[in-house]
Amino acid sequence: MRIVAVQERPVPIASQITNAYIDFAQMNASVVAIETDVIRDGRPLTGYGFNSNGRYAQSGLLRERFIPRLLAAQPDELLEDRGDNFDPERVWSVLMRNEKPGGHGERSVAVGVLDMAIWDLVAKLAEQPLYRLLAERFNEGAGDETVAVYAAGGYYLPGKDEKALVEELKGYLDLGYTATKIKIGAAPLAEDLRRIEAALDLLDGDGSRLAVDANGRFDLDAAIGCGDAITPYRLRWYEEPGDPLDYALNAALANSYELPLATGENLFSMQDSRNLVRFGGMRPDRDVLQMDPSLSYGLTEYLRTLAVIEEQGWSRRSVVPHGGHQFGLSIAAGLGLGGNESYPGVFQPFGGFADELDVHDGRVGLPDVPGIGFEANSDLIAVMHAT
Repeated sequence: MRIVAVQERPVPIASQITNAYIDFAQMNASVVAIETDVIRDGRPLTGYGFNSNGRYAQSGLLRERFIPRLLAAQPDELLEDRGDNFDPERVWSVLMRNEKPGGHGERSVAVGVLDMAIWDLVAKLAEQPLYRLLAERFNEGAGDETVAVYAAGGYYLPGKDEKALVEELKGYLDLGYTATKIKIGAAPLAEDLRRIEAALDLLDGDGSRLAVDANGRFDLDAAIGCGDAITPYRLRWYEEPGDPLDYALNAALANSYELPLATGENLFSMQDSRNLVRFGGMRPDRDVLQMDPSLSYGLTEYLRTLAVIEEQGWSRRSVVPHGGHQFGLSIAAGLGLGGNESYPGVFQPFGGFADELDVHDGRVGLPDVPGIGFEANSDLIAVMHAT
């Protein structure tokens, strides 16, 4: 068994929405297809991967460094000892060959894209949905058949007022979501407070159903000021108030803001995540960790990340991956995490789940198909087949 071809294609996910830091007018993502010499149902067995929103396509790194390494490897460098499936750890080691420690920038995204495709292949070769394979290997068989999901939206858009925001959120509730998240930080605090209050009116004043995300916009004074202003709302969480690598800021804010904080989507390695829980003031009894496997060297590194945060006293149920895609959903279900993000209104088709599975009471199931389940999402698999 061997890899015969690896294809990469940048795909646009552009829109006019903005958060507190960036707009998405030029946003794209890399899609990869890893084709093997195994034939299933008359066609080569292929694994697919892509990177989450918020980071651009990784075409240069993939084509110049990581795909050539993968294609140059000997089969025994990539396969399990039995030779009948790929070994993600061995594949990861090949991809990271001759890479220095540290510097976990864009390369973590490129490796994550390929790692996703390898895990898709591993589960397909095992003829199992990925989440069940993960439950058996890493969670004593105790996976979840449904996962709690929240609707991430509430982006800024020219001309979008509180009424339009409420209509957007109402659409998510109509789809079966019970909790949602909106952006803050790009508007004056008084305006953001009006937006929060409008959303809470829709949610019957229940702050536990609404999270806010500042996307790293604030310095410490602004983060504390915003935290003081939103404390009476008792929100689900206050996300990424400051720069994601400013652990001192996060720790100082945690001393001021008693309610849940959430961060981690812009940390790209096990070491970064370990430093966050060591030095960032994060509190295991209430806070939420949001590392994104697609952006942080893939599931192979994510397993290491979960191990080190558990060593620091954290429960897996405190981990809710960023990204809003089927890979994160499979990981959350298989490893028993606390939920998964969802993007029902943006970043399609990458932000969707299986066609036939709707959200009910804030939870969604997973398709009973081998692999991550991309084949059960008709719009997404069409993009992948074109790669």
